[in-house]
Amino acid sequence: MANIPCKGSVALFSVFAMSFLVYFAGADNKTKQPSYNVQPPPFCYGGIPGMHGKPGSPGAPGRDGRDGRDGAKGDQGSPGKTGPHGPSGVMGPAGVNGKDGAKGEPGIQGPPGQKGQRGESGASGLPGTPGLMPFKNWKECAWKNLNDDKDNGLIKDCVFTKNFSDTALHVAWTGALRIYRCTSCCKRWYFTFNGAECSAPLPIDGIVYMWQGNTQDLHRVRHIQGHCNNIHKGKVRVGFWVGNCPHNTPGDAYTGYSSVSRIFIEEVPKAQA
Repeated sequence: MANIPCKGSVALFSVFAMSFLVYFAGADNKTKQPSYNVQPPPFCYGGIPGMHGKPGSPGAPGRDGRDGRDGAKGDQGSPGKTGPHGPSGVMGPAGVNGKDGAKGEPGIQGPPGQKGQRGESGASGLPGTPGLMPFKNWKECAWKNLNDDKDNGLIKDCVFTKNFSDTALHVAWTGALRIYRCTSCCKRWYFTFNGAECSAPLPIDGIVYMWQGNTQDLHRVRHIQGHCNNIHKGKVRVGFWVGNCPHNTPGDAYTGYSSVSRIFIEEVPKAQA
């Protein structure tokens, strides 16, 4: 059998020798005894390999390792679905009033509103000073070629609307008048208001008198005008009539010969006192 080194024996011998040297080294320090050199045998005879031993018991679990570093930021995930509407919260206290904002631009004009109810009558104002009317209220009725040979009665009338009760009416006639075939004769033309002559201040009339005119036939344009007070407001029928003079012989009358005849009516303020 070949000689082989015995690793197990050498190890055991080494341990024994080291213990021995340590012991005697300590004694040498104390007793100064001589040292002994021990050397392991250079070779030993190998024995039969032994059987594997039983596995040892599991060791105790180690401690948790330290937390690793934060990983790289991942990509943004897809938005989640909207959750259900939560219940309304409790109403908080009223906040402090804010400051007034800047003045805005005027808005578009809205449509006209509904007509409001009639208001109560206000107190009467102080009497104003007499003055001119703010506008004129007048009318003219005209006829061409009346050629009316009536000796008594209505020639023409003109209906006028009077706006105020405290105003006067100014009336005028312009047209041809004549009398014929008479001596010391007279005819009278005059105005009426709703069938009655003016009484305030006086009637409005005009006459044509002829002393000797058995052969004269003179048609001449004549003008008769005047003012009448105390006429109510509203519709007024102004008439132009022909009749006899109070103290003269009646004559043969003729009105509006071959020309234009006019009745002019105007509402005016009353005259000063």
